[in-house]
Amino acid sequence: MNNLETYKKVFLDSLNIQNDQFNENLKYNEIPEWDSIGHMTLISGLEENFNISIDTDDIVDFSSFQKGKQILKKYKIDI
Repeated sequence: MNNLETYKKVFLDSLNIQNDQFNENLKYNEIPEWDSIGHMTLISGLEENFNISIDTDDIVDFSSFQKGKQILKKYKIDI
């Protein structure tokens, strides 16, 4: 599985959504599943799957699927 597939799978698993609910323009609080609890579950899943520790400022800035790609680049994860 490549990084993009892993990234998408973390979103699906962490937010407990189906593939048909997902799109690459997904934003925080746009769907009920991506609330504050879902957000922390998502961050935890990303840290575990990519073996990184995400800074608090980046957790706060992580507002969309696309923004997450930019943030992960800071941790040398190319998606």
